[in-house]
Amino acid sequence: MNAWIVAVGSELLTPFRVDTNSLAITERLNTIGCEIRFKAVVGDDVDALADVLKRGIGAVDLIICTGGLGPTEDDITRDALARVLDVPMDLDEAIAEELKRRFERRGMVMQAINRRQAMVPRGAVVLENSRGTAPGLWIEREGTGIALLPGPPREMKPMLEALVVDRLAPKTSGAGLFRRVLKITGQPESEVDARAQPIYGRWLTAPVPIATTILAVMGQIELHLSASAKNKADADEALDAAVSELAQHLGPMVYSSDGRGLEVVIGDLLRAKHFSIAVAESCSGGLLSSRLTDVPGSSDYFDRGAVCYSNAAKIDWLGVPEALIAAHGAVSEPVARAMADGMRTRAGSDVAIGITGIAGPGGGTPEKPVGTVSIAVLTPNGDKIRTFQFLGGRDMVKFQSAQAAMNMLRLLLLDA
Repeated sequence: MNAWIVAVGSELLTPFRVDTNSLAITERLNTIGCEIRFKAVVGDDVDALADVLKRGIGAVDLIICTGGLGPTEDDITRDALARVLDVPMDLDEAIAEELKRRFERRGMVMQAINRRQAMVPRGAVVLENSRGTAPGLWIEREGTGIALLPGPPREMKPMLEALVVDRLAPKTSGAGLFRRVLKITGQPESEVDARAQPIYGRWLTAPVPIATTILAVMGQIELHLSASAKNKADADEALDAAVSELAQHLGPMVYSSDGRGLEVVIGDLLRAKHFSIAVAESCSGGLLSSRLTDVPGSSDYFDRGAVCYSNAAKIDWLGVPEALIAAHGAVSEPVARAMADGMRTRAGSDVAIGITGIAGPGGGTPEKPVGTVSIAVLTPNGDKIRTFQFLGGRDMVKFQSAQAAMNMLRLLLLDA
């Protein structure tokens, strides 16, 4: 099965709204072996949408459109489909009555314009919307199934799930495209690929073929493994073996193969060892504390965090010797160590982290350019202190500082 996805709405062609529906649709369709061949964003232009639908009908197995099913004049998805199929639009009185009841339950009077949502291209099947006023539609023409789904994700996702379970999955006999992701940090993309390619290069000719994609995202590398199999059991067996082989070959640079983020991995390690943690941050501005406490249950191990941005704060709050800053500068490994030491002393924690650096865009010098960050991680397993030179703007330097600190801690907790 192959599919097109069409997101409808002029707002999606501006910087203010992003099409996230297509990602959710792609992920769900892949699980039943449906390959996405084309994605498009079309504004509120009935002619443009009709042109896209006309090209897809008869050429692909499935077209899913999201958006443009509301009550206003710029909601043109139903009209475009009716035009392409050359069918009239009929008023579905059952939909109109349900819309009226929904408004009455909220103490409101339904406006006449809302009856547009009850207009159905002749021959289409109505898909129930339990979370909104815009029903979905399903119709088949020339071997192509066409689904019109609402734009709001909270309405679209339940309707998509019902569509997959009731109409699409039964045609696949359990076949699908199944995925795993290995997450890596602390290594450049070229290094990861050089080490991994001899392993994954031979998987394409295996009985259950596995395709591998390497993606570089901020602060980490991801290896996406995709297995095309007749059923989930075959895919799981092949993917389990592939993940195990890659993880063993790449070693501790892999921090997750089960979907967990770095914050969750750190939390699980701290909890397992019954360690508490406190952090002292300067250039990261509290981002490390924020990421660690984004994890539900982080109160099991996270004690406290302090943002000591100025030199005075480092001296007064953390006990960093003024002479140490004068001798080495605020951005230095000795100061990062003193920040972590001071925080651990005050908190009485098992683990402490100190981060100090230059996030930019100003403040750099030839000796310490923007992106220079010193990090100290102190644990019962040992200590690690390192200076990094991060690239990118202020946000990227802050993110990479927190990411590097967590990875240093992860490796120490693993005794790596």
